[in-house]
Amino acid sequence: MMRFCFAFLFALVCASVQAGGIAALSEQETSAGLKTALTKGAEFAVAHLGKPDGFLGNPKVRIVLPDSLKKGEKLMRKLGMGKYADELTLTMNRAAEQAVAEAKPILIDAIKAMTVQDAHSILTGGDDSATQYFRRTTSDPLSQKFLPIVKRATSKVKLADKYNRFAGKVVKTGLISSEDADLDHYVTQKAMDGLFLMIAEQERSIRQNPVGTGSSLLKKVFGALGR
Repeated sequence: MMRFCFAFLFALVCASVQAGGIAALSEQETSAGLKTALTKGAEFAVAHLGKPDGFLGNPKVRIVLPDSLKKGEKLMRKLGMGKYADELTLTMNRAAEQAVAEAKPILIDAIKAMTVQDAHSILTGGDDSATQYFRRTTSDPLSQKFLPIVKRATSKVKLADKYNRFAGKVVKTGLISSEDADLDHYVTQKAMDGLFLMIAEQERSIRQNPVGTGSSLLKKVFGALGR
């Protein structure tokens, strides 16, 4: 019921925006406001995740063994590889933290490339529309940037090879998907998922409380949603 009410209220807000609020803003103000919001979201996500324990210490984004592999964890321990589960978890999260620390330039490039039409669509879209813009425009370059960093991190402790050898055996039992059988690709995807999640949280925060950002431009642009 609450979801229905929220959706209904959001529809009314959007109608109000189109009728007056955003129409009163210039294209430059709309674009600049969104770019400021996106920059804040990107900086927040990178700063909070791209540091020691950024992933490991945050239960929302902490990378754990794939659910399908957990099913084979008993077998893993029987094979004398039980200690690798904890080592893998630590290594996966450290690798993700190192990778995300390098994400800011890619996110900023996406912001610079944003058109006025993109800005208007994001502003009048859902509460994660800016995050979806990032996901759509940066997933490929982020993956290309993250993967080598993740590989370097996992290769230092030689856990990727051990994981891949074990996971390859478990694939044959049907307990793990082939997509999860490559540690580096799995960590890369989880690192991006965590990054987009944190950007989405910051986006919702800005939309709900633009005054709290301390930016008069954000207050004016996002405040127009309430007119």
